[in-house]
Amino acid sequence: MNTEQHILTMTREFDAPRELVFQAFVDPEQLAAWFGPVGVDSPRDRIVVDPRVGGAWQLVMTWEENGVAKESPIDAVITAYDPPALLVATQKAEPDAGITLLLEMRLEFEVLDGGRTRLHLTQGPFDSDEWVDMTREGWGTSFTKLDTLLVRE
Repeated sequence: MNTEQHILTMTREFDAPRELVFQAFVDPEQLAAWFGPVGVDSPRDRIVVDPRVGGAWQLVMTWEENGVAKESPIDAVITAYDPPALLVATQKAEPDAGITLLLEMRLEFEVLDGGRTRLHLTQGPFDSDEWVDMTREGWGTSFTKLDTLLVRE
């Protein structure tokens, strides 16, 4: 068994105030509009957010692959909640049969000059660099969709 820990860290700046960026992570309507890589949907009726410590942060990403409907559920519990500065959630993930990982997603929202926000994302530990790279790509395209949503706000 691989005991090495693989952690994803990302920083992204948004042209929107911290309160709006934070809200996009806890409002199911907004999550449905941006969460998931390009080509992946997060249907509103499959999103549950109970914004408090001990509350749920759940959604299901759906897509079609070779004519077959696929889905990837995220079932996390909020472990730290300090709006609009911090959101931490822990989830069980099963990247491979027989392997269960306990992943932490830590989102820190920093105020920048000019009404902008810097988001610091830390997620893991994953069981391989491949999972880190795939997750980084997914967050990256999701954040591009979030940029578009925030511009309309």
